[in-house]
Amino acid sequence: MASCAPSLLLGLLSFLIVANIASSSSSSGGIRLSIIRKPFAAVPVFREAPAFRNGDSCGLQRIHIVMTLDANYLRGTMAAVLSILQHSTCPENMEFHFLWSRFEREVFSSIKSTFPYLNFKFYRFDSNRVRGKISKSIRQALDQPLNYARIYLADIIPSDVKRVIYLDSDLVVVDDIAKLWEVDLEEKVLAAPEYCHANFTNYFSNLFWLDPVLAKTFHGRRPCYFNTGVMVVDVEKWRQGGITQKVEEWMTVQKQKRIYHLGSLPPFLLVLAGNIKGVDHRWNQHGLGGDNMEGKCRSLHPGPISLLHWSGKGKPWLRLDSRKPCIVDHLWAPYDLYRSSMHALEE
Repeated sequence: MASCAPSLLLGLLSFLIVANIASSSSSSGGIRLSIIRKPFAAVPVFREAPAFRNGDSCGLQRIHIVMTLDANYLRGTMAAVLSILQHSTCPENMEFHFLWSRFEREVFSSIKSTFPYLNFKFYRFDSNRVRGKISKSIRQALDQPLNYARIYLADIIPSDVKRVIYLDSDLVVVDDIAKLWEVDLEEKVLAAPEYCHANFTNYFSNLFWLDPVLAKTFHGRRPCYFNTGVMVVDVEKWRQGGITQKVEEWMTVQKQKRIYHLGSLPPFLLVLAGNIKGVDHRWNQHGLGGDNMEGKCRSLHPGPISLLHWSGKGKPWLRLDSRKPCIVDHLWAPYDLYRSSMHALEE
């Protein structure tokens, strides 16, 4: 019975609606009921991360990292941040920029309490910016407004930030991220690993390729697939090139004629594929979450690894909790700062 207490308590807290009955100021002498909206789903409890300090050779250069933030992926975000700090020569030089679309006080508090020494800022992403622009994709998680926030990061973060690394929340870094930060963009807007062996035509529908106008989109380019979960972005060039507006234009086309099936990725490819700076594949060992339908286990690709990315349906924390992990999920587990509510109560 005692083992059920924490979950029962969380359940009661999650569904509790408080009615505040107060005397009305109206002449009718009636009463006013004010109902407090039920809390968001219980936020996991995390251990405090150790403090990571700079090495002797560190200067003052800031490395700006942008991530989205919400309760559903918070456990992944915590692991990602810990991995970055743990493998960095200059962890105190990291500055994190968290984009959120739904106010969740417990989530913000968790970041502060888990990483009390972290340099970070929160920014609201107005989900109204993509209202009416999102088309249904093959997986519901890809349709969430916050998944599109990366398109607008240049409008959200401060203008004095010139370059950022954008990272998804379902990854861990196992190398010094300063190496990725220092990549020479060669006047390009964006740098990311390119995968030119992938069948690029599969990312768009037959309606796209059979349309004589649309099919000319990549004329003069050698487009290759790249994953938008790991990107180095020249924010100034992004703004100057009107990249946000160009991506939005393709989202509008998608609403009129279904030309792709994969959420926020294809419009990025339509605008930038074939015109980015390629980065070593070690910086995005992606697809560890399996495909977007079943999330079956996958093996690591051969070669050196600096970043492990569970893109796809399967997430390591969910598979570990279900006692049905893939082999690669055990590479994520050492960075998991989560502790169960029972553990917290026992302490």
